[in-house]
Amino acid sequence: MGNHLTEMAPTASFLPHFQALHVVVVGLDSAGKTSLLYRLKFKEFVQSVPTKGFNTEKIRVPLGGSRGITFQVWDVGGQEKLRPLWRSYTRRTDGLVFVVDAAEAERLEEAKVELHRISRASDNQGVPVLVLANKQDQPGALSAAEVEKRLAVRELGAATLTHVQGCSAVDGLGLQPGLERLYEMILKRKKASRAGKKRR
Repeated sequence: MGNHLTEMAPTASFLPHFQALHVVVVGLDSAGKTSLLYRLKFKEFVQSVPTKGFNTEKIRVPLGGSRGITFQVWDVGGQEKLRPLWRSYTRRTDGLVFVVDAAEAERLEEAKVELHRISRASDNQGVPVLVLANKQDQPGALSAAEVEKRLAVRELGAATLTHVQGCSAVDGLGLQPGLERLYEMILKRKKASRAGKKRR
């Protein structure tokens, strides 16, 4: 899905500036996925309504100096009845962003089940996962380390690169470093994949 350019990526460590990386944002309903998407797109907080299907936006993220990377971001609704559809969006994706509401500890067990289900789906094995522990601006929000523990992120398997980042859609805190880490993980996976093909 919009990902055929990946096959043509040069062997150099940088990606051509015209190529957008395909990233899918999933997570339970009300975790703040759409608000995070529009915070990245418009650099301001946008109050959003529950997503019934999906939203998609091209997001340009500066990476130091004049360099930048473009992400084609798909934000998919998180209501229970929509979750079986996640897999059709995540097929052949470059990276997964899983958003959790860090201020709603009682739903983390449900989030854990969904995170493990989507990242272990056959099409997604080895796809880098960025977990965003959103709503850090709210009192009582759990830290990134606590969220990582409760979601059992380390149990996703050695082949899956992961990073947990505290963030806030309200003030944008943590989003830039989170996306930078996601980009690094995607590059690392692409390099490893190319090296594996050469050895065959």
